Amino acid sequence: MTTVPRLTITQDNEFWFEAAREGRLLIQRCADCGHLRHPPGPACPQCRSFEWDTVEASRQARLHSWTVLHHPKDDAFTYPLAVGLVDLPEGARLVADIAGVDHDQLHIGMELEVGFAEHAHGETLPQLRLPGTEAR
Repeated sequence: MTTVPRLTITQDNEFWFEAAREGRLLIQRCADCGHLRHPPGPACPQCRSFEWDTVEASRQARLHSWTVLHHPKDDAFTYPLAVGLVDLPEGARLVADIAGVDHDQLHIGMELEVGFAEHAHGETLPQLRLPGTEAR
């Protein structure tokens, strides 16, 4: 039995988790000013509008920064765990774990793609990997 808590899914982010289960990466967009925001939220941080829609991202990504985690350990992941911050061509940023890349091969600006992998309770989360590779 896992001790990892379930993800918190709310009315503000439910669309995102549903799309992830379908293998799609949706980014929330303000319907008034067009600002992209991730993670999803109830109001636009730029103009404070509550109106929004979504943009489907290409899943292409460029590594902006990363870290390799050793502690504290979460039963849902294998350690050491590389976690990256990537720039999406649509203009948003995303944080996700990096799979299938040796940590010493990571470098700022490298091309990655967003895939999806199953989490501890069967939830689906994004996972960064080399373009054209499958999740491990």
